[in-house]
Amino acid sequence: MDRLTRATRYDVAVVGGGATGLGVALDAASRGLSVALVESHDFGGGTSSRATKLVHGGVRYLAQGRIGLVHEALHERACLLRNAPHLARPLGFIMPSYRLWESPFYGAGLKLYDALAGSDGLGPTQFLDRQETLAHMPNLRAEGLKGSVRYWDGQFDDARLALALARTAAQHGAAVANYCAAVGLLHDGGRVVGLRCQDREGGRAFDLHAGCVINATGVWVDALREQDTGCGAIASVAPLVSPSQGVHAVVDREFLPGGDALIVPRTADGRVLFAVPWFGKVILGTTDTPRADLPREPAALPGELGFILREAGRYLARAPALDDVRSLWAGLRPLVRPTAGVAGSSGSISREHTVEVSRSGLVTVTGGKWTTYRSMAEDVLNICVQSHLLTSIAAGVTADLRLAGGAGLGPITNALAVPPGLHLYGSDAPEVQALPGADRHLGGGLTEAMVRFAARVEYARTVEDVLARRSRLLFLDARLAAVLAPAVALILRKETGIDPAQEPFERLAATYLPRGLQTDA
Repeated sequence: MDRLTRATRYDVAVVGGGATGLGVALDAASRGLSVALVESHDFGGGTSSRATKLVHGGVRYLAQGRIGLVHEALHERACLLRNAPHLARPLGFIMPSYRLWESPFYGAGLKLYDALAGSDGLGPTQFLDRQETLAHMPNLRAEGLKGSVRYWDGQFDDARLALALARTAAQHGAAVANYCAAVGLLHDGGRVVGLRCQDREGGRAFDLHAGCVINATGVWVDALREQDTGCGAIASVAPLVSPSQGVHAVVDREFLPGGDALIVPRTADGRVLFAVPWFGKVILGTTDTPRADLPREPAALPGELGFILREAGRYLARAPALDDVRSLWAGLRPLVRPTAGVAGSSGSISREHTVEVSRSGLVTVTGGKWTTYRSMAEDVLNICVQSHLLTSIAAGVTADLRLAGGAGLGPITNALAVPPGLHLYGSDAPEVQALPGADRHLGGGLTEAMVRFAARVEYARTVEDVLARRSRLLFLDARLAAVLAPAVALILRKETGIDPAQEPFERLAATYLPRGLQTDA
């Protein structure tokens, strides 16, 4: 926090420590700009830690004719896998066919997917017969199975990637702070000139002055836009975001043995179903439910878990039941409204995300997806230059910029296939091992040294920070996470000297279990 207030004025101030905000901070800092970023909770604590964990070009966009979007995302997929090899890896996907026409139909599209990827491709699309399909995916329902199409995309650890972005931005000079809220905008002469901030731990309020203020708060962008009264009070602001909730259930690996993910491109109600191996477990999802409210900790709605389990049961020979769910979690997608926009100049950069510049100079970016976070950040800075909020800046370097922990590493093909452990720290692993408690295992792959590293290097302040995002135990096994909470709290209290919020975490962990949740549609 002291570093954040050391400068009297920054070139760029970013509000929001999710994928988009952290991407912008890193892009700007790596170009030599002075950057401050504030996040009201923890880095990646919102939508950015609740994705389906896929790095993908968007196969479904091909059917919509959005070739340019797919091509861009495939390029960004390659950048992400290259720059964070300890946190991302290629993954094979099996698309089963129970009708004769499905393999040739979907296979043709996936061959185009390969062609669009070009040299960035991860492997060729293959047509598998019935026997080959079952060899790859033994628990797939065999009755009526004709064969499958196998193609390649990627997967990643979303929360740890957000953390790597924060650390890399800091290494390039950015001042980043979690648990620091932007409580208001500063105006001068009708222009946005900075932020009023409050340290959520110490309670201290302070001002950050900046030439360019960027609102990258995901589903919450409209709240800050409503405070933008620099050009006179405004009665209302047309919302940019129409939130949608996605729910995921985690079950044991025995329900999806083998190394591939399962994708069903069209379920009974037209949605997409994934079953994705991840850290020794399987993620099942996802739903797409419009949601008007914006809870910080969204929960599955009645019927959402039922949809996931029912659809999984249509394709898996041994289907998971309610008692098999180890963790159940939800995230809110910041989908851009088709008619979004208010008075002032604005730039819509792609079909997936929107950048708006208000009359008073507040820059808002929302929408998009994890895979394209880097190109979104470039778009934001280009708009800032075009709007004269930044002068001419150096060329971007993030396409080939290794993230924290990724220095000197080649691809780690099994990084996310096995339970979490030391391998996720990449080139930082020796530093972790040098800390006290490297040989004291708490459980779930977590050691005492990892908790110390989280507190000393990775900005962790609470038990939730460690068990939900520095490790992913809350998302993998909520019961185990609750069991480990007291030990983690003890270490954090010694490291930070503050209350690590053990009891609130234990209450939170209970909400990640589907007790009493209706599973009927």
